[in-house]
Amino acid sequence: MLKGNAYKAEAFAKINLTLDITGILENGYHSIASVMQTISLCDEISIEKNNYGEIRLFSGGGKFADGMPLGEKNTCHKAARVFLEHIRARDGVDIHIKKNIPSQAGLGGGSSDAATVLRLLNRLFETDFSYEELRELAVKIGADVPFLVTGGCALCEGVGEVLTPLKNSLSGYVLLVKPDFGISTPEAYRLFDEKKLPYGNSSEAVMKSKSFSGLLSNDLEKAVANPEIEKIKRRLISLGASDSLMTGSGSCVYGLFKDKKAAETAAKNLEDYPFVWVYEPVSPEEVTS
Repeated sequence: MLKGNAYKAEAFAKINLTLDITGILENGYHSIASVMQTISLCDEISIEKNNYGEIRLFSGGGKFADGMPLGEKNTCHKAARVFLEHIRARDGVDIHIKKNIPSQAGLGGGSSDAATVLRLLNRLFETDFSYEELRELAVKIGADVPFLVTGGCALCEGVGEVLTPLKNSLSGYVLLVKPDFGISTPEAYRLFDEKKLPYGNSSEAVMKSKSFSGLLSNDLEKAVANPEIEKIKRRLISLGASDSLMTGSGSCVYGLFKDKKAAETAAKNLEDYPFVWVYEPVSPEEVTS
């Protein structure tokens, strides 16, 4: 969408339907196999050129704007730097971020922001890169960024750079519940290694099935083994969710519902948590529109 001389788009969150750790690479990173799905929770990103030759980040507000870094540590800054260096541009850009996705939640907010910056810069500079070319740049930024360039529902393997879109995407409604604490991704992986847990293989079963029911699994949830997360899962199931799982490295938990009214009723029963809301799955066409 073009607004004046600025481009604007939504940066959609993701949930992990599966997250299997499959090995450790020579560089110390973990290889994974994870089925991911974008959902309608989103940040909002707008970008325009500036006359300063610099990448500048600004807060556009949002529930989770407090504490958001506005310098080189922000994934939007890294994405802009990678893109501008790739096209050898000397132009500067201003990036405004409305932060609606909580951090340390496993929802991929920072990664989605970065992927959205790549798409918007592609339009702003009229470079006409394909999504595959944008994903090649996204690999340099973070593990979830290549998937979030187009989103939808896909199996992500390696360090997130090998994508296989799924035909049977998630349907229904997703109720998110985040407790009043976060979990850092490095800490979750450290716990997995420390506990010497076995590698998972749930993604393979999901790829072969026409339904996700009963197949959700997350190796990092097993590693974290947080009693509050287990409590939220039990409550979601008792309130009618067909399945429940911690997403990513946490701490956000989701429940899957076929009926919107049932999801909203469950949400009212979970209002003792700081972040509770009902969302819907989002397709690649919606992500890239």
